[in-house]
Amino acid sequence: MRRLWIGVLLAAAAWSQRSYPTTVEWQGNLPIQEIGASDLIAISVYDAPELTRTVRVSPDGAIRLPMLRQEIRAQGLLPNQLENKIIEALRQEDLLVAPIVTVTISEYHSRPISVMGAVRKPVTFQALGPVRLLDALAQAEGLTVEAGPTILVTQSNGEVRRIAVSALIDGADASANVLLGGGEEIRVPASGRVFVLGNVKKPGMFGLRDGAEGTLMQMLALAEGLAPSSSKQAYVYRRQPDGSRTEIAIPLDPILKRKQPDVAIFPDDILYIPENSGRRLALAALERVLAFGSSAGATALIYNLH
Repeated sequence: MRRLWIGVLLAAAAWSQRSYPTTVEWQGNLPIQEIGASDLIAISVYDAPELTRTVRVSPDGAIRLPMLRQEIRAQGLLPNQLENKIIEALRQEDLLVAPIVTVTISEYHSRPISVMGAVRKPVTFQALGPVRLLDALAQAEGLTVEAGPTILVTQSNGEVRRIAVSALIDGADASANVLLGGGEEIRVPASGRVFVLGNVKKPGMFGLRDGAEGTLMQMLALAEGLAPSSSKQAYVYRRQPDGSRTEIAIPLDPILKRKQPDVAIFPDDILYIPENSGRRLALAALERVLAFGSSAGATALIYNLH
């Protein structure tokens, strides 16, 4: 009897071309995209409040409605396609003769884009519509001064793309501003930093491209060389796994005269050149200088090795 009555109502509606309001007013105006796992969808079935509800798509991509014996596959469907699936299921199980079903998206949770690394505000957000790489970086409030020259975009299938920051920011290569559809992880590695302090012409913090190692001669070149009255003994303070630093004494004179091989300098090393008076700062004092310089902006200039 219920199915007959609904059929009469539908015939009358078609004849008069009137529209019937849905039982629930769903809020929001999200873009229409394929439904994914964990998305929250609103289902409205006209004149069937027991079927009208908000449901979350299961991790395996299906939904269940009360009184329906079968699961309904939702993942990969557009809302109107899911409407047809629900209508078909209601008819097959003789619950309604001519159901009117509306499906809208309440929340997307299946298209996360994560931005992390050397950005101002690491963030994870949902891709609501087409998102470009620059849009994602804007969500993270841009790059920090420690950002390296390459951005790594890991796609949902595990493929990793390397994007040059210069090509992206300068707009020299339009393909660098890749289109993101959700499920991507964007990592901005920090360039390796080396601190050169003491009796050099330009103390500061210098970046190592892609986090690779440098050499003592390269660091001295970036610091514009030794200042007058420099000691011929240099010291490298290197971070250990437990967080402490070890002191490595390096004789400068034979390296400068190319009588001894250059020495590797690693990210986060402190290279210290004292004066030739024999006095030198202790490691604790050097770290205080670094802390002050960072807060005061004294080491704001970063140079990348080529």
